[in-house]
Amino acid sequence: MWSCERVVGSALDVEEVLGLYRASTLAERRPVDDVERFTRMLAGANLVVTARTGEGRLIGIARSVTDGAYATYLSDLAVDAAYQSKGVGRELIRVTGEAAPQATIILLAAPAAVDYYPRVGFTAHHSAWTLDGPEE
Repeated sequence: MWSCERVVGSALDVEEVLGLYRASTLAERRPVDDVERFTRMLAGANLVVTARTGEGRLIGIARSVTDGAYATYLSDLAVDAAYQSKGVGRELIRVTGEAAPQATIILLAAPAAVDYYPRVGFTAHHSAWTLDGPEE
């Protein structure tokens, strides 16, 4: 069995989280080879929920930024491929929502996950925009 809990992102073992991102395929779209930047990503998220097995293995993470009142940007939802389709992602989203119950959860779906989010209650929003940061 597994369970979810809210944690402090900067307290997580970065290498363990990087392993999860690779096991979930989210590594394809995140800077996993830049450990310093990835460490800042974890530390800068003010709402982090993890899923672990009973033995303590990290199998999922929801990494968000929230004001706690109006908006929660769920920037990463990663579940180890071996644990997908078992309710882990749904539970990570639920616990994230409980942490800021008045806030709307906002996310940008990875192409492979576009069909997942409507199944767990999200609705598409057709006026989202992004502005990329400078090339490194």
